Amino acid sequence: MTLTAAADPVLAPTLLASTPAIALAVVAAACFAVAATLQHGAVDNLADTDSRLGVAAFRTLVSRPGWLIGLAAAVAGSGLHAFALVLSPLAVVQPIGVLAVPIAVLLTVRRTGESPGRGVLLGVLLCVVGVAAFVSIAASSAISTRVPDFAILIGAGICTVLTVLLVAVATWSTGWVRCVASVTGGAVAFGLVSALVRALSQQIATGLVSWTDPRLLGTVAGIGTALVIGGWLVQQGFASGPPEVVIACLTVVDPIVAVLLGILLLGEGPATSGVAAAVLVVCAVAATAGVVSLARYHPDARRARAARAAQATAAHRTSPRP
Repeated sequence: MTLTAAADPVLAPTLLASTPAIALAVVAAACFAVAATLQHGAVDNLADTDSRLGVAAFRTLVSRPGWLIGLAAAVAGSGLHAFALVLSPLAVVQPIGVLAVPIAVLLTVRRTGESPGRGVLLGVLLCVVGVAAFVSIAASSAISTRVPDFAILIGAGICTVLTVLLVAVATWSTGWVRCVASVTGGAVAFGLVSALVRALSQQIATGLVSWTDPRLLGTVAGIGTALVIGGWLVQQGFASGPPEVVIACLTVVDPIVAVLLGILLLGEGPATSGVAAAVLVVCAVAATAGVVSLARYHPDARRARAARAAQATAAHRTSPRP
């Protein structure tokens, strides 16, 4: 089997032709927001004093109705998202998931009755606008091509290294930094899943790949492995941060990783100009700044900083005088 990026290119579908895929991706985003809210509530109650989720606590989670319903919502969202990826290129479908960020904020406001604050709203705005602009520019030059054999291995290797580095950061950090590092690692894994799903659909669509081809089976195995690793890291994020921050990391980092893999390795962006590439970088930076703002100024993060400051003040007052 030989697949080349230059073979039989097909122009990207118009937005009108992509309407079914976009509709599926929007519903998937709502499912992800509901899943994040439900699973965070269950995980947060089981996390240890160091905001980590151990194996024993994870076993308990599988008997919690709220967590299981959240898992069902996440599975439904993943299925809808995967189907949308089969219908349209990564650059069109993937970034729509950022709509889960404002949905998650609204769900939390309704649940707690607490105002999110300007920093959170600014973070949401940057995430949505940054990713929306990113997808608009990327989609304008996206094409579907047959996937090079080596592209999958290169993409998997890059994502593996990034995930390992982020896990190391999460292991040696605390608070919102741990949350962002954990979920970003999970998002990189999920971004790889999206790219692999798209590559798999392209491989099957060529008609040149049998269902028993080792490379096809390897792609399926890679999808399963990345899903497990990403899911575990997201649960660690729930243990150390609020659901809005978790969903923001997922819906910003996941599409950026997936679209970059699509452009650089899967041949979806040969028509991307230098100017467009520069603007894509700016959009990605803006969306990333939105995640940081959301994580830093979320009410939970503000309360945690206030608690640490109070503890430090109390310890200073009770410390023996020289």
